[in-house]
Amino acid sequence: MGNSKILYVAQEIYPYLPESTIANTCRHLPQLMQEQGKEIRTFMPKYGCINERRNQLHEVIRLSGMNLVINDADHPLIIKVASIQSARMQVYFIDNEDYFPRKAVLCDENGNYFDDNDERAIFFARGVLETVKKLRWSPEIIHCHGWITTVLPLLVKYVLNENPLYENAKIVISLYNDAFPGTLNDKFYEKLLVENIPDKALQWIKEKPDYINLMKTAIDVSDAIMIGNQEILPEIYDYARKSNKPLLECVDHQQNIAAIKSFYDQF
Repeated sequence: MGNSKILYVAQEIYPYLPESTIANTCRHLPQLMQEQGKEIRTFMPKYGCINERRNQLHEVIRLSGMNLVINDADHPLIIKVASIQSARMQVYFIDNEDYFPRKAVLCDENGNYFDDNDERAIFFARGVLETVKKLRWSPEIIHCHGWITTVLPLLVKYVLNENPLYENAKIVISLYNDAFPGTLNDKFYEKLLVENIPDKALQWIKEKPDYINLMKTAIDVSDAIMIGNQEILPEIYDYARKSNKPLLECVDHQQNIAAIKSFYDQF
């Protein structure tokens, strides 16, 4: 049957956020894989702009309550869940009152990206991995969508690589046109070192914590790559091609589900 347990980690999912390539892919791809007999779990951040009442989110008390230390400060981890009834699919949300209460996603109403997006990415990645441990569920493939998910492959490969739940997990990274301007916080590299990620894995981020170097870091640590849409930056696409890792070119996931399933099943 091939790899049967797939963890989807998404920057955004429709209908909780407006339609986009990432949001639509992460809405439909997990459902399609579930219909192919795969067991799935799906996670995204619980941004403050998501209407909890309309989307029927509720806290999962048994999964919440842990404190994660980010940059020497304690941040409570809150887990919420909602169901997409038409897909028979649950979505888990990573929440925290310091990082995700603002009524925005990654930037403010003027297009200015939040200075703490680096810590939000770390918190999100750790929150997902800690929650999956509490679920006692061992993913065989972890598929990351969107730049805010890119800390997670580093943690799986260098920090949790001896944990029985993650030691055999393969990382797939999808590449999109989701570039952000400028750089993340200048201390991002140091904060990742504190997470016990080795310096050798962070050289691109140490050089400059911008979008291109973040994605190059994610490509380096991933086991396989999918092209999410045709408009990704040429430098990122070329770097992915030259990595010589398994790569699936951009396909319509609803029309070419067999190609994606075959891509997963090779691992």
